[in-house]
Amino acid sequence: MKKARVLVIDDSALIRQILTRGLAKDDDIEVVGAAGDPYQARDKIVQLKPNVLTLDVEMPRMDGVEFLRRLMPQYPIPTVMVSSLTERGKQITLEAMEAGAVDIVAKPKADVARGMEDMLDDLREKVKTAAQVDVSHWKRLAGLKKAPVARPPTTALAESTDKVIAIGASTGGTEALRTVITALPANTPGVVIVQHMPPGFTAMFAERLNSQSEMTVQEARDDDRVLSGRVLIAPGDYHMRVVRSGGIYKVKLSHEEKVSGHRPSVEVLFQSVAEYVGPNAVGAILTGMGRDGDKGMLAMRKRGARTIGQDKETSVVYGMPREAYQLGGVELQVPIQDVAGAILNALRKPVQSTEERR
Repeated sequence: MKKARVLVIDDSALIRQILTRGLAKDDDIEVVGAAGDPYQARDKIVQLKPNVLTLDVEMPRMDGVEFLRRLMPQYPIPTVMVSSLTERGKQITLEAMEAGAVDIVAKPKADVARGMEDMLDDLREKVKTAAQVDVSHWKRLAGLKKAPVARPPTTALAESTDKVIAIGASTGGTEALRTVITALPANTPGVVIVQHMPPGFTAMFAERLNSQSEMTVQEARDDDRVLSGRVLIAPGDYHMRVVRSGGIYKVKLSHEEKVSGHRPSVEVLFQSVAEYVGPNAVGAILTGMGRDGDKGMLAMRKRGARTIGQDKETSVVYGMPREAYQLGGVELQVPIQDVAGAILNALRKPVQSTEERR
């Protein structure tokens, strides 16, 4: 595993000191320096050659978004945003992720002493993950406008409340989900999503995605119905399950223990879809570190669901899709730009469960 060589960027001297000491507790992390603003950071990047940045969101002289927009085409470096929980902090953090950041860690707002320790635990793991991420494509994209999303043909789209599309993602998932969801037409069957994201950020992420999509996107609430044309995103720090209630599907939220190290967990969502939706489901597992969702995707496939994985070449981190594929849960691997089309094709071609084929 590549050692993380980190440059800490934050306008607060105290926060720089806390992050530096906290990161240095892990033998796989070396803090090579710290900077108080993006201008100092630019010089230290050239001098110290870090392979990971931690970046504050709201800073004097230049905010984190503008810094990343300028940095990534010239010096693409995996970046973890260390964000406040203010509304502006959430908004600008999501913009920074669209500009190239790979993950988010939230600064604690309450119970700061305990919250800071939890934040540092989270930050250490995400920094080590970031060190393994290849972001060189940002340099290749320099000067190019993002191509318009090609919407798959919608002829004979299977419209039914009996269908459910379940998607799981982690590191790099916000951009991957944007690519998928904005390519789905308004009459797509209901979509349920688990994206690993801190509490407080999922509502803002849903709002941004809603403004870009033909489907209605919202943060899930307990007992929300899974409906055609609606996308439900699990709220940060809550597991989300799909259950059947008579002739309809609903989501149930819970605050149980973490599963696969996460809450919300893709595994929890996929297992519920396998149990209650079975052959009426389509599952997709996108970029992310670890194996959250691998057994759940296999359970879905065994019950007759169609299952899709993002391929290695377009994954920011080819962890979760790889584990699900190697376990036998992924029926088809495709580039991220083809996932929406693969989902729509799968809706038209249901298969029998392995139990039914026996």
